Amino acid sequence: MSLLKSTFAVLTGACLCSMVSAQSPSKEHGAQARLQQVAQFDHQVTGVTVAKDGRIFVNFPRWTEDAPVSVAEVASDGSIKPYPDQTWNAWRNAKRDEMDPGQHFVCVQSVVADQQGNLWVLDPAAPAQSTLVPGGPKLVKIDLASNAVKQVIAFDQTAAPQGSYLNDVRFSSDGRLAYITDSGARGALLVVDLTSGKARRLLDGHSSTQPEKGVVIKTDGKPLRRPDGRGVEFAADGIALSPDGKYLYWQAIKGRTLYRIATGALDDAALPAKSVEDKVEKVGENGPADGLLFDRKGRMYISAVEENAIKVREDGKVSVLLQDSRLRWPDTFALGPDGAVYVTSSRIMDMHWFKPENPPALKTTLFRIEGTPR
Repeated sequence: MSLLKSTFAVLTGACLCSMVSAQSPSKEHGAQARLQQVAQFDHQVTGVTVAKDGRIFVNFPRWTEDAPVSVAEVASDGSIKPYPDQTWNAWRNAKRDEMDPGQHFVCVQSVVADQQGNLWVLDPAAPAQSTLVPGGPKLVKIDLASNAVKQVIAFDQTAAPQGSYLNDVRFSSDGRLAYITDSGARGALLVVDLTSGKARRLLDGHSSTQPEKGVVIKTDGKPLRRPDGRGVEFAADGIALSPDGKYLYWQAIKGRTLYRIATGALDDAALPAKSVEDKVEKVGENGPADGLLFDRKGRMYISAVEENAIKVREDGKVSVLLQDSRLRWPDTFALGPDGAVYVTSSRIMDMHWFKPENPPALKTTLFRIEGTPR
């Protein structure tokens, strides 16, 4: 069996037997939420997105291995295939001097399908979340009808300096702007004009985009640390746009606090940086979290990385939607055209960084959440 085909296990009737009900789900959410396995991969997955026509896309960053595929489409026959083609996925770390980082995926962190029929690929171009490959940070637009790259927005060192790690992206309601979190050494938000390609770096070093002092990420009941004692220091990471497009939300993984800002403040290119900072609002505490997503009913899904759980914020209250031992670091959420929510389990706590005895390549999983009202 080929490497690509072996990396994917398609959902079958047998998977129904593997559904696991939530442990102590909140009664207010109605039907009991549970996980349904959609796919399993031989490599560490982070991002997932579902297009308007139901096509599913995932990505594999180059963190502890030189992953053979960066962006893939999940096919109905149970295989994955490089997307949009093999050429864009041909980058290998060992061949970096032979390849143009602006025309290949270097270390992809996120994929997001918009409402205009495009797939956007966010490439921070920092393998192992370390040294940034010059000329590599970019946002790539792929037309889903033709499967062709239509635009490459390159980020210079003003937008993506060394130490940055562009993490996740959301798009304004009119499709004119992109909002990006930087979870690197100096957290920030980027606002990108998708027509001109111009990017503005905002809230750079602001307390809302930084790791919170005193917060120690724990998994399996113990502080998550590397052998040299370093813990999790990810800055602004999870990002979500309110259903009406009026507010952008974010938080650091090493943090408890959820923040937001009116998109009108971000969209105004003439607004001074200090004025933007003054408009940041504290929403409340989610606890340490990675991915964020609003569903159609305005509920915020929260990946509770310490608890192998998914929480929901609704009417200012946070409750556990489901908890499952298979959710080893719930990472990224995606909303399907039918209103179903998908989530990846990226197993960050099991990485070679934190557990040197583990192999560089980790098997990871894509789930669909069933049993919640849509």
